[in-house]
Amino acid sequence: MLCIEARSLSKSYGNVAAVDSIDLSVESGKIFGFLGPNGAGKTTTIKLLTTLIPSSGGTVNILGIDASKDPLAARKRIGVVLQQPSYEPTLTVEKSLEKYGMMWDVDSGTRRRRVEELLSAFDLQDIRKKKNDDISIGQRRRVQVAREFMHDMDLLFLDEPTVGLDPSARRGLLDYIRGKVRDGLTIFFTTHILEEAEYLCDEIAIINRGKIIAVDSPDELKNKFGREKTIKIRVGSVQNISDMLQGVGSYKISHDEGTVIVIHSADSEQVLVKILQVLNSNNIAVEDLSVVPTSLEEIFLTVVKNSDTGISGEP
Repeated sequence: MLCIEARSLSKSYGNVAAVDSIDLSVESGKIFGFLGPNGAGKTTTIKLLTTLIPSSGGTVNILGIDASKDPLAARKRIGVVLQQPSYEPTLTVEKSLEKYGMMWDVDSGTRRRRVEELLSAFDLQDIRKKKNDDISIGQRRRVQVAREFMHDMDLLFLDEPTVGLDPSARRGLLDYIRGKVRDGLTIFFTTHILEEAEYLCDEIAIINRGKIIAVDSPDELKNKFGREKTIKIRVGSVQNISDMLQGVGSYKISHDEGTVIVIHSADSEQVLVKILQVLNSNNIAVEDLSVVPTSLEEIFLTVVKNSDTGISGEP
């Protein structure tokens, strides 16, 4: 079942197309990553999907609801955490959570239970009595994300939710999100930290200049666009090794206590075979050999660069 279905969705400001006739399909119970450079159209797309701004064209269905015709019905079933900081400066952390539950008409017993659960899940117990004005930026961000879980929802939009969080708090939030998805929640997730997307997302769309330029699972994106692999070979300190390896292909050599030969090529396996043959013929022992997989960050940079230069993203 599709949780989000957008067709030819557009938003223009004068002659500038912030979102340029995009199609999106997000399955229920999944974590959908939405990646792109600054100014690519990510936040505008979220505001369109959550009915915070009107579209210039196209259609949006959220949980089977035509969001343009019945935005209130759609909003009742979703949660939204935008990039912009949002907090009540004079309220304590626990009062902020409780107030948010009251705004959504959550009954008092459920509110109390959820406040305690979220204070624990987001490691906020020690600051529960502190006012939001008196806590750090990262702590405020945790409160901002935590309070969204005070109400029931089927779909949650998270726009850069880990900004300002330390690594421990970031991993805790990502694991909490994973747990909620196992319980049936669908997540629409944007981030500039590509390791987060690789760790969390079932499917990823990459947007650039208002257009969707790639959509697939992290593994399939790597299969499509990650043709180059990096192979590292460590040998003992050897003189004139560069002369020995002339003409075998694309590689570089770095020196520390020994010698590391780095192969970075679309034909890295063929280059590896040639280098091993040369090393063997010269009685040079290989101390270590490792294959470094292509990262999602490398894929992202490649796809965006190809889009900017007009090169087809398909291999």
